[in-house]
Amino acid sequence: MLAMTEAAQPPRVLICDDDSAIRQGLVEVFERAGFAAVSAGDVAAMERELNARGADLIILDLMMPGEDGLSACKRLSGKGRPPIIMLSALGDDADRIVGLEIGADDYLAKPCNPRELVARARAVLRRGRDADPAAAEALRFAGFRLDIARRELNDPDGVVIPLSAGEFRLLRAFVERPQRVLSREQLLDYAFDNDADVFDRAVDVQVSRLRKKLERPGGAEIIRTVRGEGYLFAVKPTS
Repeated sequence: MLAMTEAAQPPRVLICDDDSAIRQGLVEVFERAGFAAVSAGDVAAMERELNARGADLIILDLMMPGEDGLSACKRLSGKGRPPIIMLSALGDDADRIVGLEIGADDYLAKPCNPRELVARARAVLRRGRDADPAAAEALRFAGFRLDIARRELNDPDGVVIPLSAGEFRLLRAFVERPQRVLSREQLLDYAFDNDADVFDRAVDVQVSRLRKKLERPGGAEIIRTVRGEGYLFAVKPTS
């Protein structure tokens, strides 16, 4: 699982499905959303990839030739393995309950909305990160101090800067992905979990408000606008 100090690296998702078209489609969906995505055509290939390079999250199909997803999930459960989201064409409640009971962290019926799958993936990773004591560390940037656990931002003089819930989520999205251009769509995914009530223009407004709270006389610009592409958090946080 990624610690906060490693958060500059994109989460690595491993997609295991015997359908090559589905695998490739999901790889493209996750890469567009800012993940590092790799795929495997069966459980054996998935485990080789895990052993070789690891993963932060597994997307695992239920029905595959050879060992199926349920068996693999049950066998991997409790061994410090990455969280697992199961996908299945069998969408009834009984299959979902079985999948969750044997250790899956989430379960979606196929076909699923790709944006929903990305949002579920982020939620699963966030739950795991929030449960990790290492995630509670405060991060510092340009003299500011962001306490993730307390959801509190202090300016260089130690004064608490009030943040709305949306501003906190947006700032956290930036500090976890510093010095990378983030599109409005990516910020919607990272900070708002694809909330249907939040649109690209709302992201611009939230960025503008957050930027003003981070302004210091004579200070460097912390959040830069990259014309036609999105926004970039220009400083690198330290723990």
